[in-house]
Parts: sequence; structure tokens; C-alpha cells
Amino acid sequence: MPFINIKMVEGRTLAQKQELADAFTREAVKILDVKPEWVTVVIDEYPRENWATAGQLHVIKYGEGFGKQGTEKQGPADAI
Repeated sequence: MPFINIKMVEGRTLAQKQELADAFTREAVKILDVKPEWVTVVIDEYPRENWATAGQLHVIKYGEGFGKQGTEKQGPADAI
């Protein structure tokens, strides 16, 4: 039973997270030869003020908007 844990900075849409979970599940099924219902995907999201690289918080190093391109659009799939 594969357990896939994705850690990322918050700000993605529900549709993006659904697509990501689907892609990881699909690939795990194909590569590991398991049933989709055996695959668990957990997405842990963190605010930029709680994520640092090389000792510097991302909110300071990159600014508020870094990495958010395309995440501000909301579509029908966001209502899932």
C-alpha cells in the first residue's frame, strides 16, 4: 500500500491538487502494479513564512508572490 506524502508551499488550487494526486496515483499504479484504492496521497501545505532554504525563509528570500503563477485562477473543479 503506497503512501505518497507531498510537501509544498500553500497556494495551489483544489483543481491543481486534484490533478497532482491523480497523476501520482496513476503512476504508482503503473510502476508498482497495485490497485488505485491501495494508493494514498497526502498533501501537506506550509505557509511561506514556515519554509526556509539555506537558512532563509522563503517569504523573505523570494517575496510573497514567488511560485504562485497560475494559482490565482479559480475554476469549476475548485468546487470539488
